[in-house]
Amino acid sequence: MSDQAAKLLVASNRGPVSYRLTDTHPRTLEAKRGGGGLVSGLSAIGSDAAALWVCAALGDGDREAVARGVGEPGVRMIAIDPEVQADAYNGIANSVLWFVHHMLYQTPLEPSFGPEFRRQWAHYEAYNQAFAETLAAEAAPGAAVIVQDYHLSLVPGLLRELRGDLRIGHFSHTPWAPTDYFRLLPDDVARQLLRGMLGADRLGFLTRRWADAFTACCTDLLGPDALDGTETGVHGLGADAGFLRERAHRPDVDERIAALREQIGGPDRRTVVRVDRTELSKNIVRGLQAYRLLLETRPEWRERVVHLAFAYPSRQDLAVYRDYMTEVSRVADEINSTYGTPGWTPVVLHLEDDFARSLASYRIADVALVNPVRDGMNLVAKEVPVLSDDGCALVLSREAGAAAELSDDALMVNPYDISATAEALHQALSMPAAERTARTERLAAAATSLPPQRWFLDQLNALRGPAT
Repeated sequence: MSDQAAKLLVASNRGPVSYRLTDTHPRTLEAKRGGGGLVSGLSAIGSDAAALWVCAALGDGDREAVARGVGEPGVRMIAIDPEVQADAYNGIANSVLWFVHHMLYQTPLEPSFGPEFRRQWAHYEAYNQAFAETLAAEAAPGAAVIVQDYHLSLVPGLLRELRGDLRIGHFSHTPWAPTDYFRLLPDDVARQLLRGMLGADRLGFLTRRWADAFTACCTDLLGPDALDGTETGVHGLGADAGFLRERAHRPDVDERIAALREQIGGPDRRTVVRVDRTELSKNIVRGLQAYRLLLETRPEWRERVVHLAFAYPSRQDLAVYRDYMTEVSRVADEINSTYGTPGWTPVVLHLEDDFARSLASYRIADVALVNPVRDGMNLVAKEVPVLSDDGCALVLSREAGAAAELSDDALMVNPYDISATAEALHQALSMPAAERTARTERLAAAATSLPPQRWFLDQLNALRGPAT
């Protein structure tokens, strides 16, 4: 056990800081602080809470920082063999578990679980074991440990074997697959994953739907008493309104608004906005197809609306993601070549990540299109109403976790039905201003009901139990 053992530990694949080796000689390390709900949530406990964030060293800069003994206070990076890490992260977490929970496999062709899968699975086990051993070494007696997401599904059970005194929680940021789909996994692996999760005292999910799916898997694969000793809870992560509103009104965002207005063209043109990472689950291609169908079947919108589509790179080290990004660009170009005029570009597509530009698009959106085939939550659906300057209609997939909270005031769609999505876009664009404003206000209130700080503290308090 560490001499300065932590009373609260968070474990995640990616940490709150990353390091880059500069091109100077000698090469130095530059640190970059991360953002997101977990960073914001952890800040709520205060700097004097004896907390430690355990994460993986993800790149050469991170590994060099570990080798040099460079680190941020309250952060413990683990340097894991790069091959082990690659197999665990890309081979299993992103290419198997992500696909199962988001139901993305083309089942006539995939998956095929053979020797290569078993080799990668052994590395996933080793990756989780490294986290469990580090947590066990760093935790004070009776400490609370909150493990994050599908990358570390085995950690609770492994940690329980090492430190039975700890209070262990796990939170899933993705959907959970229904039983029939979860059983695509080899039987022993499916049971191992469930038992690994059940090593926790408490399991958190973004919606009741995902929690119930997990419970059904446990009952079906492990028996009716499988969850004895493990509690499940629902915590629907909300938007960080204070941070978003302050950040969205800085000068660089105003500059992006001016640039986007120039790309949009006429002052009376309406905007349909989407902001996504180019992940297969985000359904960007069908969104573009629905927009194309809108222009085809509702010619009155030609030259009156522009689709601002921001599709930022994700997992480009995987061929299937590179191919998907290529298809996004192809469909956007096809729409522009078919319907564009000298003074109107129907789709303004940006593929380079730019946070200020994303915030700018939120502020000027008349319609937000959020149509994932499956999503644990989808914070974009919550952030746009919070930042909209003049009110924004939300077209939302019923398969997004956010639907559980926003369905009353969003226009709900089946993400596979591009005809219905095109009609929803028409309804959204045609919505009277007063109705749009009223819906936006209610959406923003729902979207901010559980901000990151409270989201995290609610989990921590539930894990620790009532004060004694």
